[in-house]
Amino acid sequence: MGVAEAVSSDNTPLLLTPPHPLKRTGTVWTAVAHIVTGVIGSGVLSLPWSIAQLGWLAGPFSILIIASCTLFSAFLLCDTYRSPDPEYGPDRSASYLDVVNLNIGVKNGWLCGLLVNICLYGFGVAFVITTAINLRAIQNSICYHNEGPEAACEFVDAYYMLLFGAVQIVLSQIPNFHNIEWLSVLAATMSFTYSFIGMGLSIMQTIEKGHAEGSIEGVIASSGTEKLWLVSQALGDISFTYPFSTILMEIQDTLKSPPPENQTMKKASTISVIVTTFIYLGCGCAGYAAFGNDTPGNLLTGFGSSKFVWIVNFANVCIVVHLLGSYQVYGQPLFATVENWFRFKFPDSEFVNNTFILKLWLLPPFELNFLSLSFRTAYVVSTTVIAMIFPYFNQILGVLGSISFWPLTIYFPVELYLSRSSTDAWTAKWIMLRTFSIFGFGFGLFTLIGCIRGIVTEKIG
Repeated sequence: MGVAEAVSSDNTPLLLTPPHPLKRTGTVWTAVAHIVTGVIGSGVLSLPWSIAQLGWLAGPFSILIIASCTLFSAFLLCDTYRSPDPEYGPDRSASYLDVVNLNIGVKNGWLCGLLVNICLYGFGVAFVITTAINLRAIQNSICYHNEGPEAACEFVDAYYMLLFGAVQIVLSQIPNFHNIEWLSVLAATMSFTYSFIGMGLSIMQTIEKGHAEGSIEGVIASSGTEKLWLVSQALGDISFTYPFSTILMEIQDTLKSPPPENQTMKKASTISVIVTTFIYLGCGCAGYAAFGNDTPGNLLTGFGSSKFVWIVNFANVCIVVHLLGSYQVYGQPLFATVENWFRFKFPDSEFVNNTFILKLWLLPPFELNFLSLSFRTAYVVSTTVIAMIFPYFNQILGVLGSISFWPLTIYFPVELYLSRSSTDAWTAKWIMLRTFSIFGFGFGLFTLIGCIRGIVTEKIG
């Protein structure tokens, strides 16, 4: 089974593409499901805390600005999927790494590939940890409800992580990104469910109080410097709940044509950003109105009374199901990168290239490849083990997200667009795009410093 690749004049491989033609059947709505699954995570429940730090004006305004920047960046990236010149390389770029390699050089491609794969792997570890936290919250809630608030309810996260890992070993054998549409639809439905539960509970509490909490300036800090760091962390939290550039090319590669993939992807991106922004504003503002300056870091933890215990537990179950899909949405691109590299390096290896059809009783036939089986199992095991060893990895992920925010969400899309459009220097468009990139760099640096300080402060405290 051969591997298709683009080569430079000195026969240096520029990118790797899938080893056999793919049947692309994706539509606007399957793309929306993929994006929503990747973007709306349990982080939406921390947005009320972020708005609490920024206040009633700056909080919603920040969400709208970051949403607009994300959509603009996605539009820039959508137009780079197809090659403008048949002799320039393959017609399609199936990954972020491919399109960077082809348009702005191999060195940029190495940097892009490093950052993308670190982020994808980091998200995998974070999903394992977050799942364990939510499963433990469910168990604690049931224990306290049955045995009273004074009961010694202690549960070990490692067991939940192992359970999540076992399920992911099975799900990871799904052949590729094109085959997880059903999982993304299920996960997206779950994300809407727990977001609306958090929003609904907040609205109910606000109605019971008879007034909305909060203020224009947000939480009052002990000093101006402390307020600055809180704002930095809040903006970082908001910005990390939006970008989907690391998986945009893989999503676009699932779309059928006609119509042109970039048109479909722009529609899907627009719908997704509008939907997520509505949910983010609704959940964030409703949570802040319910709790004011006492808004918790996770909105659901604010509803600890027995009156809401079962609905909160159901929301946590929805989060767990959503994370099952999110793990695959971020894992499948990494699987494809590694496995295509092996196929390129070892084109004659039966272990790497041979695919078998396995038929088990009561189950439909499915493909089995020994490379995929071994590598993907090892990948899931490694993310699970790291999550068990470093249960506070989510804090480190915030730093990684800050470091990668500017290059992946701003810099590369701008450079790709400028390279493809041949925009002249110092024209109005060139100045606008460069200003956008410089602003993104400053924003990413500001949130990075805030994330690092937050970790240091928490460790000292």
